[in-house]
Amino acid sequence: MGETLAIGSLLMEGTPVRLAGQDTRRGTFGQRHAVLVHQETNEDHTPLLYLSEDQARYNVYDSLLSEYAAMGFEYGYSLARPESLVMWEAQFGDFVNGAQTVVDEFISSAEQKWGQTSGVTLLLPHGYEGQGPDHSSARPERFLQLCAQNNMTVAMPTLPSNYFHLLRWQVHNPHHKPLIVFTPKSMLRLKAAASKVEEFTTGGFRPVIGDTGVDSGAVNAADVRKVVFCSGKVYYDLEAERQKRGATDTAIIRLERLYPLPGAELQAEIAKFPNAEKYLWAQEEPANQGAWPFIALNLIDHLDLAVGADIPHGERLRRISRPHSSSPAVGSAKRHQAEQQQLVNEVFEA
Repeated sequence: MGETLAIGSLLMEGTPVRLAGQDTRRGTFGQRHAVLVHQETNEDHTPLLYLSEDQARYNVYDSLLSEYAAMGFEYGYSLARPESLVMWEAQFGDFVNGAQTVVDEFISSAEQKWGQTSGVTLLLPHGYEGQGPDHSSARPERFLQLCAQNNMTVAMPTLPSNYFHLLRWQVHNPHHKPLIVFTPKSMLRLKAAASKVEEFTTGGFRPVIGDTGVDSGAVNAADVRKVVFCSGKVYYDLEAERQKRGATDTAIIRLERLYPLPGAELQAEIAKFPNAEKYLWAQEEPANQGAWPFIALNLIDHLDLAVGADIPHGERLRRISRPHSSSPAVGSAKRHQAEQQQLVNEVFEA
């Protein structure tokens, strides 16, 4: 719904929107229904084409299972139509592997090499749901390794309102950059992952979301001894466990934008907990994957600035994740659940 509201509002403002991908008109997870098909006549109807008489054009296509060709075309289209919001969606995030050349040679580096700017947006479903090694990870570590010189934006929103503002920001941002969005799967139907109406009608994209317990008054900031940083779906697993345990000594901070790393916002959130003694980074992905390789290199400086560099080096930021692995995930749903619970337990027992 957040995505639909963003696209609709942009169309009514005069911004053309183009969305292409695999099973994109319906949405791989039955979440979009951008195009309705009459079951008897087979006629198409696209509701977002009928918002106002003077709106911009909305084009949404199901593309071939040929990521290299399809993404390459959308990248080229974004160069020819810079005034448009041009999005390519993978059926599952790991399908982007088939177009890695386009990411390496063009999306991440064309501005530096040739001064060629693009606002192409990649929507990559990501999250560990027990679906096995081939459909769990969109490989955020690869994109973060390519990040430098403010060359693109990498985000993992956990709220529909934040996704709404992110897509609108991509259009209205005066700096034309590619946007990589790690989009949800099970969160699409998670009741906890909901936004209030006023979160759409006011404010903007939040690169960092502070602890909801502190904001609501359920957690006293002075009592917090442990601060946990995370991104994506794992937040909801951690929050559910915190409520179950009544762990009011633990704060959870969501990093919604991984790059550029929102240093000032992070420091402001860290400063809310003057009595914190432990800082953790929690992720679903194995230790050698996900955001951790990037976070380990970059978050530590902001911790030092916020709380002082007198914390012993080995204790400044500890990782909680699955162990190092050559595969993104295990192939057994039961083993996945056991790993996930172990990960969550370790966060609160560390």
